[in-house]
Amino acid sequence: MTAPPPPRAHPSPRALLEKYGLRAKKSWGQNFLGDEEILDAIARLAVEAPGERVVELGAGLGHLTARLAAHGGAVTAVERDRDMARVLRGELGEAITLLEADAARLDYRALAGGGRLAVVGNLPYHLTSPILFSLLEQAEHVSRAVFLVQEEVAERLAASPGTKDWGLLSVLLQQRATVSLELRVPRGAFLPPPRVESAVVRIGFGAPRVEVEDDPWFRRVVKAGFAQRRKVLPNALAGAGLGAQGPILEALGAVGIDPRRRGETLTVEEWARLARALPKPARP
Repeated sequence: MTAPPPPRAHPSPRALLEKYGLRAKKSWGQNFLGDEEILDAIARLAVEAPGERVVELGAGLGHLTARLAAHGGAVTAVERDRDMARVLRGELGEAITLLEADAARLDYRALAGGGRLAVVGNLPYHLTSPILFSLLEQAEHVSRAVFLVQEEVAERLAASPGTKDWGLLSVLLQQRATVSLELRVPRGAFLPPPRVESAVVRIGFGAPRVEVEDDPWFRRVVKAGFAQRRKVLPNALAGAGLGAQGPILEALGAVGIDPRRRGETLTVEEWARLARALPKPARP
């Protein structure tokens, strides 16, 4: 396979902000990554074949955008900040497709054009969960996602059962995908530096790793199990309105789960078995 051409020179974040008379907007969670080696590593994780459709969420000043395009990606850059959109047009022009939209409300089916696409982005903390839930709902149109997130979020997404980081998003993502923490990114790699360390996670989608019969019900059961982490499962599930303790205890017994366990100790497979066994409360 022919190696991708070297990425076109892209001015530093500081130089671009000065050129366009802009400042990073704290309220938007803007921290611009300018480290060339890290940008290149993210682009390699995101683009696996020339011509692959790649959607970048929150393209900002275009540093990762340029790398994705240089690695052969057919890039749609999503950016709702008009100032950043002006920079992207000025610096990358027709090398990319620019979509001024909310990254948490995208129609991946339309963007995939009948196939599947890769999704990549540096996610602000306040948008991480909405974007991940949107991605889960449309996972059949996505081959992989590569996200730069806060380090603690990355550890939570890639966590294992029985650890303090294992939670709702860990279970929901790992039911559908393989999640790996690929790279840790220091604060000093950004302008301005954030208050926390960051990390890159790769989420590989394919056939569901664990089959569930009813996705909304599965999510409801898992959410209930983690809503009060200190409670054992019968108390947590009953407290969340999933039925009386009698039927819950019967369901736990039917699938061989000790009722003294807490939600954080269950594997994805155990959550799926429990969701199948639990009777759904009758609607009022």
